[in-house]
Amino acid sequence: MDAIVLAGGYATRLWPITKHRPKMFLPVGGVDVIDRIFDELETDDRIEDVYVSTNERFAPEFERHIAESEFTKPRLSVEETSDEDEKFGVVGALAQLVEREDIDDDLLVIAGDNLISFPLSDFIDEFESRGAPTIAAYDVGSKERATSYGLVELDGDRVVDFQEKPDEPNSTLVSIACYAFPAEALAFEEYLAGDNNPDEPGWFVQWLQATRAVYAYTFDGAWFDIGTPESYLETVAWALDGDAAIDADATVENSEIGSGVHVMDGAVVRNSTIERSVVFPNTTVEDCTVRDSILDEEVDVAGTDLTGALVGAHTKLPDGD
Repeated sequence: MDAIVLAGGYATRLWPITKHRPKMFLPVGGVDVIDRIFDELETDDRIEDVYVSTNERFAPEFERHIAESEFTKPRLSVEETSDEDEKFGVVGALAQLVEREDIDDDLLVIAGDNLISFPLSDFIDEFESRGAPTIAAYDVGSKERATSYGLVELDGDRVVDFQEKPDEPNSTLVSIACYAFPAEALAFEEYLAGDNNPDEPGWFVQWLQATRAVYAYTFDGAWFDIGTPESYLETVAWALDGDAAIDADATVENSEIGSGVHVMDGAVVRNSTIERSVVFPNTTVEDCTVRDSILDEEVDVAGTDLTGALVGAHTKLPDGD
């Protein structure tokens, strides 16, 4: 099999934290989100090539990241876009990548900003046992949340109905961005030629399910779609398992550090209270209360209260300004 890791999003809902950083490089429990996926793909002998699908803006960052890592399988495949308005849509980008890289093997497709608690090897086992398109499905437990995803209806393990982002979902079982396709089902060009929606893979799965058997791998545990500040902080809190993480080269003095907080190397926290927040390297926090916030690198804040804040790199907020 080959694998495609989708990493072309601009994550505008996380700006300014992700304005100049792919959200796949956001650290969760000390490990970048995408490295968790790379590690699993690296150790599975069934996966040959790993194509990282990204855009022109972030290509240099990914190239550098891969070169500095110990992973041997990932390679970049760059779509010719540098702005949100130029995006082809996920299915459009997949079609171009498959043609560009001449992929004709079975294919695993996974979003690089997802954190999932099941081993990818188990998912691939399920796919190989079926020999048919297979999707990962998760019960989000809320019909309101389900409206944001592809809704899956099953008969046993077989998908009998699939609706992308329905207004009135009749269940809470949704498709997450993890798919496996046999080589003969890589019909992205055929799908697009029918003037179908190029944006979300779920539309392709819905189209595919109408013509052939598609199966679901359902799992319990955890799944996080890191697309908003809230989901990122929730993911960090889950990874820290109710604790806080203070890196070895961070300085914390006379402060209260609550659960779900990560204070990274070089950061300085003095006379402050921090709860459910992430403090990036070389940031200074003094005489502050910080809750549900993300402070990027080399930020300097003093004498202020921050709740639900996203503070971009190199920002200075002295004395409550």
